Amino acid sequence: MYMGSFDELWPGGPGFFQEEGVFKLGSDSVLLSHFANLKRVQTVCDLGSGAGIIPVLLLERQKELKIDAVEISEAAVKLAKKNFEHNGAGVRLIHGDIRRHRELLAAGFYDLVISNPPYFPINSGKSSEIESIARARDERACSVEDVVKAAAYALRWGGRFALVYRPERLARLFYTMTEHGIEPKRLRMVQNKAGSAPSLVLVEGRRGGNPGLIIEPPLILLDDKGGESPEVRRIYRRKSGQGAGEPAGGCQ
Repeated sequence: MYMGSFDELWPGGPGFFQEEGVFKLGSDSVLLSHFANLKRVQTVCDLGSGAGIIPVLLLERQKELKIDAVEISEAAVKLAKKNFEHNGAGVRLIHGDIRRHRELLAAGFYDLVISNPPYFPINSGKSSEIESIARARDERACSVEDVVKAAAYALRWGGRFALVYRPERLARLFYTMTEHGIEPKRLRMVQNKAGSAPSLVLVEGRRGGNPGLIIEPPLILLDDKGGESPEVRRIYRRKSGQGAGEPAGGCQ
């Protein structure tokens, strides 16, 4: 008997099995999958795929995508396989460490690399006592530098890199991207309410891109009454203001 949980994003839409010890479905992965620009994209690599949420959501948008998903956690790999099978997602799952990306991935192959990396430094006090969850929240097994290096190696010239991150670490992220030849091109802040400080940032870079950053209007999660904003309801394809989940880092 299955002892975990199962959640559908909307009736008849993508559904995900969830288990203790594997990072759960969060709004950050959903928002990142919506933010990613899929124009002229055929090949995708998800770095630190966790339970396979992002590949499933990207295929919901564009079914002909060819997606590789890299994940280090054995428990997460097993759960991702289950989620891919349930959703009919033809994803190639690579069980490995992205720090060894040269052994796992083809150089310059992908049109889009996408990642929901760990958000916090080690010993920041924002981790978890569960080791597998801690690896998803802090950088003990996967730093943002590791993710950017892997993305720069895997992307074709002109390919896009999309990720979700914390606003207080944005300077570090931009520095790391430019240091490895990925120019920040698009930025969108995620705010709980209009006028509040951002809780997340959605970033897109381009390998070998020219300088020039577009700052998009913020994505507002809640309306004036505390319910889901119209944009969040569109993303989740629902009419009522049900909770969309807590933001959470996802590189396992």
